[in-house]
Amino acid sequence: MTAPPLIGISTYREEASWGVWRQVADIQFAQYADAVVEHAGVPVLLTPAPVHGDDLGGAAAAVVARLDGLLIAGGADIDPQRYGAVPHPATSGVRPDRDAWELALLDAADARGLPTLGICRGMQLMAVHAGGTLQQHTPDEVGHTGHSPGGDVFGTVDVALERTSRLAAVQGDTVRGPCHHHQSVATHPGFAVTGRASDGSIEAMELLATEGDPAADRFCVGVQWHPEMGPDHAPIAALVHAARGRLTPNAQRTCG
Repeated sequence: MTAPPLIGISTYREEASWGVWRQVADIQFAQYADAVVEHAGVPVLLTPAPVHGDDLGGAAAAVVARLDGLLIAGGADIDPQRYGAVPHPATSGVRPDRDAWELALLDAADARGLPTLGICRGMQLMAVHAGGTLQQHTPDEVGHTGHSPGGDVFGTVDVALERTSRLAAVQGDTVRGPCHHHQSVATHPGFAVTGRASDGSIEAMELLATEGDPAADRFCVGVQWHPEMGPDHAPIAALVHAARGRLTPNAQRTCG
């Protein structure tokens, strides 16, 4: 019997309230985990807790060695210093701890050829990790706030997908999904744009295959919308499927 794939999901470290408590907590929207479970994966929440000895790379490698897939979730703006930019007045709420941890996770995932999905901020971080840059305030570029109406309200985006893309294979040529972002990917070395909104904003990207690269068939995809918040979880289903494909019958995970 094949073990269910373990899917790591990145989290926040924030002050939160539950029951009688108001404490710093490691949290993430339950919809991410629910979507992984729906497709027969096992979600594993990855905390950005401080690492003893500050060995982020070693910690990330140890974590990724035990995972079958990685999901970099949505969240706060990425520190513009990470891509050599001056902060825009609208850039706010950066989380240096989360930036550093997730970039280390992406390093480790690349080293192992791990199936990886970035959602919203996660897609943006994948671009930055590859040496790319961001549009720090998408309304400046597209002339409207439809991608992020404000507060806890999600917008809706229609995305046209490239017919030859991995996403189109599981999603069809178009997708309508919830969105909540005021920043977007601008440049994306090593990734092909595979989805755009009607206003031209980049909504999906996939790792370019390199001839002769053993990881050429690796699932490494970013989407700007939030599939976990809508009825169609196809990108997350595809990640779990790719992660399952790495497993062998009667696979055993050990601590050694």
